[in-house]
Amino acid sequence: MDLTTKYLGFKLKSPIVPSAGPLSQDIGNIKEMEDAGAGAVVLYSIFEEQIEHEALELNFHTSYHAESYAEATSYFPEPFEFKLGPEEYLEHIRKIKKSVEIPVIASLNGKSLGGWIDYAKKIEQAGADGLELNIYLLATELNKTPAEIEKNYLDIVKSVTSNIKIPVAVKMHPFFTSVSNMAYELDKAGAKGLVMFNRFYQPDIDLDNLEIVPNVLLSTPMAMRLPLRWIAVLYNRVNADLAATSGVYTERDVIKMIMAGASVTQMLSSLLKFGIGHIADVITKMKTWMEENEYHSVEQMKGSMSYMNVANPSQFERANYMKVLHSYKR
Repeated sequence: MDLTTKYLGFKLKSPIVPSAGPLSQDIGNIKEMEDAGAGAVVLYSIFEEQIEHEALELNFHTSYHAESYAEATSYFPEPFEFKLGPEEYLEHIRKIKKSVEIPVIASLNGKSLGGWIDYAKKIEQAGADGLELNIYLLATELNKTPAEIEKNYLDIVKSVTSNIKIPVAVKMHPFFTSVSNMAYELDKAGAKGLVMFNRFYQPDIDLDNLEIVPNVLLSTPMAMRLPLRWIAVLYNRVNADLAATSGVYTERDVIKMIMAGASVTQMLSSLLKFGIGHIADVITKMKTWMEENEYHSVEQMKGSMSYMNVANPSQFERANYMKVLHSYKR
């Protein structure tokens, strides 16, 4: 049974790729992921704020004596409380590359060009095989048009891809006015992969202390429906490889995403819930399903249920909407 697939120019031994998250902070975990059958790994994200903070600290230490008088007004924010800073992240990449053979994809999380370009170069020099851009740009300004927002995304991608040689994937969100057009434009901007979809974590309100608080919720299997549709729609219509994320829990989820057109499926919530060994379990059950249904390879399944290959493509569109509404039964 051939589970190999191609993603970002790499031949992976399986389509299961642990996505950016806390598990990849430990090299032992990454080794376990490789042993369990993961085709590649996306490291936890380094944040734009961390890169900016390191630059501020450097400026402070190099200019401190030049402003050592009572009237000095320089202000430096308190350090961010992250486990590993920018330099430690680069060293983490170097150590991982010495420990595993699967492709290692770094992750940058931010909202502007900032220090991304220089840091992307450092990530490449540290040995990362690829880079995933997690552009977290929440549009709250009333006078900012969709075209301006989209241009920000495209400018970031163009700048990064033109400055490094390793392949770049972009973790998209589903809130663009036209997801298909944005995917097309990101593809033209140089993205070698499109990851569908990023989840903007939503804040909560603490009623006891009247504070805005973070509230991280793991994805549920139902979340896979959204990327499933758009991967099916975009398959073979953009050059970039398509990666599915959000709600991928079981072997059936992986198979569905591949049939829709995904090259890989990213997992995190299911690994946090069931452990890294869940990868091996999914792969075993996937092989059993393929054998029972006479599929010999992942490549044979890929895109077989995409928009362009199903008998009735309108099932991915509005034409199926009324049927869905009337199909529910108690």
